Amino acid sequence: MRKHHALPVALLAALALTACQDGTGTQDEGAAKPQLTATANTAPTDAASDKAGNAAADTATVAKATKATKAAKAKGTSAKGTKPGTTAAPAARVSCNGANTTVTAKPVRRPINHMLITVKNTGSKACDLTYYPVLRFDEMQWAPQPMEESKPQAVTTLAPGESGYAGVALSAADGSGSGGTTGRKLTVGFQGRTPHSSGGPSAIPQLPSEGVYYDSSLTVTYWLHDMEQALSY
Repeated sequence: MRKHHALPVALLAALALTACQDGTGTQDEGAAKPQLTATANTAPTDAASDKAGNAAADTATVAKATKATKAAKAKGTSAKGTKPGTTAAPAARVSCNGANTTVTAKPVRRPINHMLITVKNTGSKACDLTYYPVLRFDEMQWAPQPMEESKPQAVTTLAPGESGYAGVALSAADGSGSGGTTGRKLTVGFQGRTPHSSGGPSAIPQLPSEGVYYDSSLTVTYWLHDMEQALSY
């Protein structure tokens, strides 16, 4: 018959501690760590998801803005590629001349000894007033010279209904001119795309009944858009 010996108290305590480590006590603490790790990993995942969502929204916004810009550009451009309100392209313009304009020639009080030539576009297309008018009183055999200081930076273009101007210095205010005479008839010639070329039919505006006095100092400005500027030389 075997004899059972009582285990020492210290050994029983060691066995109890081992049982606790293999049971629920420490096991629960160990399970809590993976749970914390999973929670920590969730934040970056959510942030990445939000970032991706924001990027997609930004991309959609940019695409929408680009589409709107293209639509606005297409709406602001005419079929001919010219924006409304801008000057017509050179190919769509013609030369201003006696056939598509009305022309007047009137002496002015100020400055003295000056005359204003006005050309109004009566056609349906924009026309160019190139260079300066070629003036001829009666049967005169010489052409007045242009005032080079009045030359504009760009050609004077008239839309339908618009007017252009040229100032004429008829005679020297100090009496230094020679060969003074009175003109009864004035012919206004138009130049083409190149200097001294024909721009089309001339115009013969009506002069005052008393005629217009001029002398050898007779000069004319280039065609200009502004009436006051035309009379400032």
